[in-house]
Amino acid sequence: MHIRSSSVLAAALLIGTASPTFGQSVSDVFKRVNRSVVVIYTSERTLASGAPGQFVDVGGLGSGVLVSNNGEVLTAAHVVQSAERVMVQFTTGERIAARVLGSVPSADLALLRLEHRPSGVVPATLGNSDSVEVGDQVLVIGSPLGVSHTLTVGHVSGRRQLNRTMGAVFQAELLQTDAAINQGNSGGPMFNMAGEVIGIVSHIISQSGGSEGLGFVVTSNMARDLLLEGTSLWSGIDGFQLSEGLALILNVPPPSTGLLVQRVARGSLGERLGLEGGTVSATISGEDLILGGDIILTFQGIAIAAATSEEQLRAAVRNLKPGDRIVVTVLRAGAVTTLTTTFALQ
Repeated sequence: MHIRSSSVLAAALLIGTASPTFGQSVSDVFKRVNRSVVVIYTSERTLASGAPGQFVDVGGLGSGVLVSNNGEVLTAAHVVQSAERVMVQFTTGERIAARVLGSVPSADLALLRLEHRPSGVVPATLGNSDSVEVGDQVLVIGSPLGVSHTLTVGHVSGRRQLNRTMGAVFQAELLQTDAAINQGNSGGPMFNMAGEVIGIVSHIISQSGGSEGLGFVVTSNMARDLLLEGTSLWSGIDGFQLSEGLALILNVPPPSTGLLVQRVARGSLGERLGLEGGTVSATISGEDLILGGDIILTFQGIAIAAATSEEQLRAAVRNLKPGDRIVVTVLRAGAVTTLTTTFALQ
């Protein structure tokens, strides 16, 4: 009798441990969230090769994700920062025009607003990226090399904080992943196995430019804080943060090192301010630049310098209210000039 009771208890314990609660499969998650993922087509002006002062329209491609019932789409800033036309395409093939509501180039995040929301598309849910752990399985959906709605699967392989990258101020909380990322994935979502967006694809570090390198996404919590819950603006400026060495070469007055304005998108805050972009291509210290445009020295009285706190600049933006004056000083043709406009929500 005692033996039989022990056997029953053991069997019950085995049954209890043999039936865990399994999460969704990768295919289940993909089917549930894929319709919220979009392809982003852009058009912008750029300097014509070998023709100083002449501009041509060029097309761009990226990815994004619908995150609200109001037609808001998250993507990467570098996909739309200097774009003059933006079209968003859904899995149905429907294309909807969009405008840039806000962009934070230093964190490589941007928010779009669709002219109208497509029917039958459920927005994706933003997850809590603070709960993400190294080793968690993740899904990336986007348009690598132009092949739309491509799924790649991997794991979170690290958490990173980058201060500078490729000549531009870059301060963002990043998740590193081994999921394959290629050109065209930029701005696309990274999902956890609950189908929640935990990051927006930013860039890769790769010797060939292909997916054999390291992939990085900006965390969902940073996107929520900077674009969905805080005041943001779209400058429309393709800018380059000058190093102290380049600032000396270009005769920038200290203490600012300055932000070189290379291009300004039509319809943007930068255009309303009257900022002027460059007209001549040049390579200085290995950097490909467009020279001849304004160099921004201050924004709301804050000097633009390598040592400038990113939090200072973001706080200045957060404090803006509709109707407030925006004031920048620029170096233009050797003289310091003040430009102003009125802040308005996009």
